[in-house]
Amino acid sequence: MEETIKLVTPLTEDKVRKLKAGDFVLITGTIYTARDAAHKRMVEALAAGEKLPADFTDQIIYYVGPTPAKPGRPIGSAGPTTSGRMDAYAPRIMEEGLRGMIGKGYRSPEVVEAMKKHGAVYFTATGGAAALIARTIKKYEIIAYEDLGPEALARLTVEDFPAIVVIDSEGRNFYDEGQKKYRNITC
Repeated sequence: MEETIKLVTPLTEDKVRKLKAGDFVLITGTIYTARDAAHKRMVEALAAGEKLPADFTDQIIYYVGPTPAKPGRPIGSAGPTTSGRMDAYAPRIMEEGLRGMIGKGYRSPEVVEAMKKHGAVYFTATGGAAALIARTIKKYEIIAYEDLGPEALARLTVEDFPAIVVIDSEGRNFYDEGQKKYRNITC
């Protein structure tokens, strides 16, 4: 069985460079949330010469649109959304120091190149495990774009948030590596 790596944010470049595609991680600390509408606003703000509502240096963004919280909980179900919707914006946010992204699905070649250039990593969270993932979230605070509802920019405090490194900072892709061993099997 693979060893689980415990990560504590901030996610520095040194920590990122040690991660390899296929590594299992448990993340503790601060993670930001934002989806495509928030990413679009952030990139437009940067283009207009404005500051972002958060400093993303050595931070992680989780692509999630959580459901409303049940009584006594900070957040409802919090499963990953398809990362490809952020691909048009992710390279620009990485220029601002973003080191990690969490979502599901493939990333464009442009995003992978930006990850290699800026020392970033892409994690996946298990789709279908949204209620279990929510249990690792101890605090949820909207910090910008409240009008976007669940797609707002928010800050999470997490403890042992489970994820897998899908694409590491060298561009190795766990999805592709995992498929290689099955491509030449004949039935």
